[in-house]
Amino acid sequence: MLNMRSASAPSDADLTAKAKIRNAAIAHFVRDGFQKANLRAVAAAAGVSVGLIPHHFGSKEGLRSACDEHVLQILTTRARAAGRPSGMQDLLGVYLSDPEEYQLLVQYMARAIQEDAPAAGTFVDAVVEESEAVFRAGAADGTMRPSSDPRALAVLNVLVGLAVLTMPAPLTRALGHEHFGPDVLRRMAVPTLELYTRGLYTDDALPTTARDAWAAAGPPQQAKD
Repeated sequence: MLNMRSASAPSDADLTAKAKIRNAAIAHFVRDGFQKANLRAVAAAAGVSVGLIPHHFGSKEGLRSACDEHVLQILTTRARAAGRPSGMQDLLGVYLSDPEEYQLLVQYMARAIQEDAPAAGTFVDAVVEESEAVFRAGAADGTMRPSSDPRALAVLNVLVGLAVLTMPAPLTRALGHEHFGPDVLRRMAVPTLELYTRGLYTDDALPTTARDAWAAAGPPQQAKD
């Protein structure tokens, strides 16, 4: 099973100064937002001089781009893995080995979504593309039920995931927990997989009725200028 530390988070002693700055910046951007994050505070948290930030990254924007790239690479890789049963097992092992690191990456992307940062659009586009590819491949090999619209299904799948990213507090309260963390995600995991695997309804009456209603209504009218 994959080990979190070897995959994405070596011990502090093994990190280069550049990696230490990047990791400290990720934590500060999560806590304070990009605009309010202070480079001196980032350098202090990384245990380096503030002059190393422009040396390695050029500017605050360059530092943010490096953080975006790092988080995107990890999260999109895990999103791809989650589409396979063996990958899901590895993903759970990664999460359980270091839930705090995983939560930090998720919170970083949630902050990017809230601030409408470029990384958010890149992440959503990548996960939609990957979800659609997984759905099409699953339908082709018989492991998934075919969809009438794989692209729309992929978008819906991503929206469900984004709810966890952007609304952790209300989800936590609704489940009767005080803090969003491993206990909440553990509780959500199996019901989520049950929903994807078994569905809810025992027949296809609802989608059939919806398709018939749309067909009877005819094509949508073009809006007038």
